[in-house]
Amino acid sequence: MRILLLFAAAAALIARDPLPQRIARTDPSKYRQGKRVHAGAGELHYMGLFDAQTFNTNVIFLHRGVIPPGGGIGHHFHNHMEEMFVILDGEAQFTVNGRTSLIKGPAGAPCRMGSSHAIYNPTDKPVQWMNIAVGSIKGKYDATDLDDDRVGVPLDPKPVFISMRLDKARAGAMRDAQGVRYRRVLQPEVFYTNWSYVDHYVLAAGASTPATARTGVEEFYYVISGEGKVTIGKEQATVKAGDAVPVFLGEMKSFENTGTGKLEMMVVGVARTKWVLD
Repeated sequence: MRILLLFAAAAALIARDPLPQRIARTDPSKYRQGKRVHAGAGELHYMGLFDAQTFNTNVIFLHRGVIPPGGGIGHHFHNHMEEMFVILDGEAQFTVNGRTSLIKGPAGAPCRMGSSHAIYNPTDKPVQWMNIAVGSIKGKYDATDLDDDRVGVPLDPKPVFISMRLDKARAGAMRDAQGVRYRRVLQPEVFYTNWSYVDHYVLAAGASTPATARTGVEEFYYVISGEGKVTIGKEQATVKAGDAVPVFLGEMKSFENTGTGKLEMMVVGVARTKWVLD
């Protein structure tokens, strides 16, 4: 099986663009405007960083944008896929399966397959937002709207659904990597699809992650803050806040903090087959 995966990875990589061109760069000037998304309130401004053609695994998309004050995404179901809204600052009202809580960023809440979700910005400041989707079937997106913008609904003081927080203070020292702090924020048990995990990395100035490769999992690294350098195979490229780096099957990768502050990244891993994490 490992040999077959290696051959599949090698075949998939033959036509890949050079590394600097593969990196998706957040550019607010390219945001498009969405009004009443899934019958939600107000507006949403966003762009696509990755789509269903980017990866070999069942990643459907990575969207990055801003939820203006009074904006959001309406309540809707996903029956064949999973999605996670993430906010990188501020706070927003997250809804999962009809229960709503105000959550402070940087944080997120996965909507597992067969569940419903929504998000709403009740504040007077824009919220930096991200959306990640992974399907049970490659390239298949589904949604059923509930015509519910979730404005003015009762709030639970604490979420009664799965949520995660990207808290730098909770990241622990990574073995054999001086200056690197790491935490697995969401485990594979959280998801029904082949979505495997969400990790959080914080690199001190000058620190590097070990060079590693996975034959059964693809990843993308989203740079939350800082700047650095990524090495994939024999290629190198610079990265900064707002960049998303795809890492395909079998690729050897490492990251180095070349700045003076911390390099902080969120990592999403999606497997070819459930529970294959190497």
